[in-house]
Amino acid sequence: MSVTSRYRESWEGFWREAPDAPGAVLWDAEPALTAGPHLALFEPHLTDPALPLVDLGCGNGTQTRYLADRFPRVVGADLSAAALEHARRADPAGRAVYRQLDAAEKDAVQALHAEFGDANVYVRGVLHQCRPDDRQPLADGIATLVGERGRAFLVELSGAAKAVLRGLADGPDGPPPKLAPVFRHGLAPGEVADEAVPAYLRSAGLTVLAHGELPLITTEYRPDGTRIELPSQWLVVGRTG
Repeated sequence: MSVTSRYRESWEGFWREAPDAPGAVLWDAEPALTAGPHLALFEPHLTDPALPLVDLGCGNGTQTRYLADRFPRVVGADLSAAALEHARRADPAGRAVYRQLDAAEKDAVQALHAEFGDANVYVRGVLHQCRPDDRQPLADGIATLVGERGRAFLVELSGAAKAVLRGLADGPDGPPPKLAPVFRHGLAPGEVADEAVPAYLRSAGLTVLAHGELPLITTEYRPDGTRIELPSQWLVVGRTG
């Protein structure tokens, strides 16, 4: 099941409006605070680090470029063509390759798997942004990309993040500047129960190999100067036989 055209256009509008400057997007934190710590949790579970790595929901490619310095072949995949334009502009040397992908569309995911084979997959904050009907197809898509040999690492907002975001949005001055475009384009995180995330993945035929809690770092700050961090959970999944 593919995403609705309205949802796709919401992302296109967001990324067309987004500045190119590093850190201008709420979740565009520097890799030292995001993909770097995630890799420390992910790499011990990789059965084949030489597989291609797919950065699913790559956005403007900040994490993709970091990953491309650490894996032999990296693919940045995103629903939004405008996001991929940002990513390609920021990667003139072509350290990664980029593909537009609706990860909830079975045929599109199968085509990417046919092109690159089994892959390790990095997913940061994608499932909770999906429409409810697309969540299981997205998990199924991750399972297709992983194949028999790959592993996937996911970071998703936990239920506690909703209260943090609502508190920021309802502040006396309204939402912080980097959060405002998220709400304006209708991209506010959906309500995904913490226990639903592993359930979607298990239903897709994947086994949860490791999990834990870790804050999702943003690029926005509170009035007192502290960085906004959102409660999240992380999982490593793959097929085990």
